[in-house]
Amino acid sequence: MKFTTKNRIKAISTMAFVALSFCASSQDSENLVANPSFESTDKKVKRLGSIANATGWTSPTGVRADLFVSSKLQDVNVPKNIYGSEDAKDGVNYAGIVAYSYGNKVPRSYIMSKMDAPMKKGMTYCVKFNISLGEASKYASNNVGALFLKKPKGTDAKLPVIDEPSVVHFNNDMKIMNARYNWTEICGTYVSRGGEKYIMLGNFMSDDDTKSERMKKSKDVKVKELVAAYYYIDDVSVQLLDSDKGERCECAAEEAGDSYSTTIYQKVFQMTEEMTPAEQIEEHQVFFAFGRDKMNSEGEASLDFIIEKMKANPAIKLQINAHNNEMEDEVAMENDYYADMDGKRLGAVMKYLLAGGIEEGRLIPSQKGSASPSPDVTPEDIEADEDLALAKSRRVTFKIRM
Repeated sequence: MKFTTKNRIKAISTMAFVALSFCASSQDSENLVANPSFESTDKKVKRLGSIANATGWTSPTGVRADLFVSSKLQDVNVPKNIYGSEDAKDGVNYAGIVAYSYGNKVPRSYIMSKMDAPMKKGMTYCVKFNISLGEASKYASNNVGALFLKKPKGTDAKLPVIDEPSVVHFNNDMKIMNARYNWTEICGTYVSRGGEKYIMLGNFMSDDDTKSERMKKSKDVKVKELVAAYYYIDDVSVQLLDSDKGERCECAAEEAGDSYSTTIYQKVFQMTEEMTPAEQIEEHQVFFAFGRDKMNSEGEASLDFIIEKMKANPAIKLQINAHNNEMEDEVAMENDYYADMDGKRLGAVMKYLLAGGIEEGRLIPSQKGSASPSPDVTPEDIEADEDLALAKSRRVTFKIRM
């Protein structure tokens, strides 16, 4: 069989699926969350604050959480909406909450759902959900977690719900969740007290006990800034672990000590009128966060530029060189989630170019692994800022072939 570009992308996706399936093989018990990705809706979403339109979900306070769907209404649309742009982690839809704002200037919101069955006393459950910081957020915060309840909360008050969370990020409430453009998995275990029927997601700690960080707004982000930490939420799961079978909660980044970097380097591309189209294309690069294959808006802008130039110059072919760094290789030896990052990034870029109308025969895929660190990294860079130096090598580069 000819190993075409489409087959290569399919193979990359299949390998990733197999690796993830292997990691999750011990967790095949039923998800207690009935509508985990907010795909089932009871009514058409016409405005913000419509989380109750997602079957089984509601807001337990007077501040109504949001539901984002494919819509002609820009505020609630996916992937681009009033708070930024994000593709769903699973399916199409996702929810959104305010987790923090200074002095509660923007009141917090929460989402809540009744589970399919009550929890069993003394039993351990694996709890996971995914969050992504909206680009409109002026802040990022910690303490985004889950709370399990025997009875539902319900109030019209627009006040924070202060309680002891059942699960926070790997049981580490000190980490500020500042990753934009990517989904971060919140994951941990919970030992039931018995009879819990409801799951509630949000920030359950006081402002004094919540750490925050001011975020710098990118010049390319056109949404209006929100004086709060706003998070998209998707793919919620609660699964009973069978201790007799040795089941454990497989968290995506747990084996890495959750030490991966969210830094996405952005190079300033030097473009001149004297440069040929080939030279202009080769000047561009796409950069990624640690263990991630999702592009930010700068990466997509580079690919849009390349698509435009290739359409205007139909004789050229493009070699796509995908890289990861040595730290990702080291982490992948202990956690398959981080394996084959160059291949995953190659697949993401190829898919984008194909969707942009570039013919398959004009693309030459090439996985480079970690063997070719970025030439922009110097020993002085590593000494001054190792995180930034490593980020420079998490990239896809381009070479023109005639």
